[in-house]
Amino acid sequence: MKVILREDVEKLGKAGEVVKVADGYGRNYLVPRQLAVLANVRNMKSLEHERRVIETRAKKTRKTAEATAERLAAVSLALAAKAGEEGKLFGAVTSRDVALALEKEGIVVDRKSILLPEPIKQVGDYKLKIRVAGDIVPEISVRVVPEA
Repeated sequence: MKVILREDVEKLGKAGEVVKVADGYGRNYLVPRQLAVLANVRNMKSLEHERRVIETRAKKTRKTAEATAERLAAVSLALAAKAGEEGKLFGAVTSRDVALALEKEGIVVDRKSILLPEPIKQVGDYKLKIRVAGDIVPEISVRVVPEA
């Protein structure tokens, strides 16, 4: 089945591209979520107009993503957590904790976009990457300190 992507789909393609997908994937996932439309004659003719709309939307999205990335690059977080004598945490600092701390700073970020390979289990300074858009990945510094 050939479909025209209306939005960027990770590991499949960018908006406006014509891609070939499995019938079930297209019919049951992409089309109902309006991520794609069938690549028939009528839709192919309207593709040019769609491409212009998609490009303007992508430029606007990229502009906001770059602004968010600049704000994130300037952020330095300090997270307090219960820790033992040797600096080992009771529990862990996860991407959810980082997302909540960023929200308190006024920056709303989806916790799934925080690239944390494994939970932080030790007191110290860490550099975390956050995927704001496809190729925009700013780095923030996080300091985990023991609770007083």
